[in-house]
Amino acid sequence: MACKKLKMMTLTVFQQKHIRKEWYLDFDDAVFQGFYAALARDMKKLGVSLSLLRNRDVVITVNSYSDLLNAVKISSAEDGQSNLCIGHIIGKSERLDILEDIHTAVRRVAFAPETIVPSSEFRKVCHNCGCGC
Repeated sequence: MACKKLKMMTLTVFQQKHIRKEWYLDFDDAVFQGFYAALARDMKKLGVSLSLLRNRDVVITVNSYSDLLNAVKISSAEDGQSNLCIGHIIGKSERLDILEDIHTAVRRVAFAPETIVPSSEFRKVCHNCGCGC
């Protein structure tokens, strides 16, 4: 029986400087780590290997929810998606729930990358993350 190759994806979380505490999420605490472990496990069952990286060299100033979305990026070389912030992938958040939005973005990149607006598309999605959207 042949082994199916997993699609490789990376979730990168940048360091944050929080101006407004209501948009704070500790990406090192048990809540996020449990969320990530469950997401990675579920994605693996669907043929996607999800890895988590922390980039503490880049600091995103979080003054709004869109800034928090900018602090998390997803890459999938197989789909031609490189370091797109969550805000670029999902657009406007429906419920301002960062864990739900990460889940939505990961699944969109994994299973519907054609629905993501190209970086060259002229639209205002986010700011200060450097992704160019």
